[in-house]
Amino acid sequence: MTTASAPTGFTVVIPARMASSRLPNKPLADIAGLPMVVRVAQRALQSKASSVVVAADDERIVQACQAHGIRALLTRQDHVSGSDRLAEACQLLGLADDAVVVNVQGDEPLIHPGLINEVAELLTQRPEASMSTAAHAIAELQEFTNPNVVKVVLDARQMALYFSRAPIPWWRDGQSDVGFQSLPSPAPLRHVGIYGYRAGFLRLFPQLPPAPIETMESLEQLRAMWHGHRIAVHITPEAPGPGVDTPEDLNRVRALLAA
Repeated sequence: MTTASAPTGFTVVIPARMASSRLPNKPLADIAGLPMVVRVAQRALQSKASSVVVAADDERIVQACQAHGIRALLTRQDHVSGSDRLAEACQLLGLADDAVVVNVQGDEPLIHPGLINEVAELLTQRPEASMSTAAHAIAELQEFTNPNVVKVVLDARQMALYFSRAPIPWWRDGQSDVGFQSLPSPAPLRHVGIYGYRAGFLRLFPQLPPAPIETMESLEQLRAMWHGHRIAVHITPEAPGPGVDTPEDLNRVRALLAA
């Protein structure tokens, strides 16, 4: 993965909240002797970011980060989304409107530092985009048809046309009576949940009314597109490491690090 051209000066913000129905106290889950959110921050510190900050909703997360030399901010507990928490963090950090912020999810302890660089660099290359993100080619049919796997369709300049939980682009001639039997060609793209923003747009985003398609698909990035903002997409050749949403995911990541 190319990282040499990645910009310096961007900020990584890692939103972290204690509430998780499937994995209570998720940010503090132990992974090889360190809290998960600390693992994520350590990976982010290997990128070219000038600053890595955890935006937490609980003092216990802040204390755990500080105990391991990770900068952390205490944000409000009543934010309805990670984007709202990011917007508050931008305010607390006093970031200029044109500052580039990369949102790394707090449950991605195997995030590749090079991917963070690529998402930041893409936003600097595309002044017409308010956001940047990433995707990779789907190799398994079950991923294409799985509604928990978000797909994205791009235009000729690798700007997002639409994100969906449905199998898109819809392969009209690839169906039988029992559904799709193989993947279309070229391969469809799986969205990777990492985002680059300009701080000014992050401050604007919570003020935008939710979009009908956002509510229907339960995909927050569709709000930006609904209101006319463009999202540039970096296609990465590497599938990201597994995230942690459940106890089973946690055990899998623990095993991978132990190996």
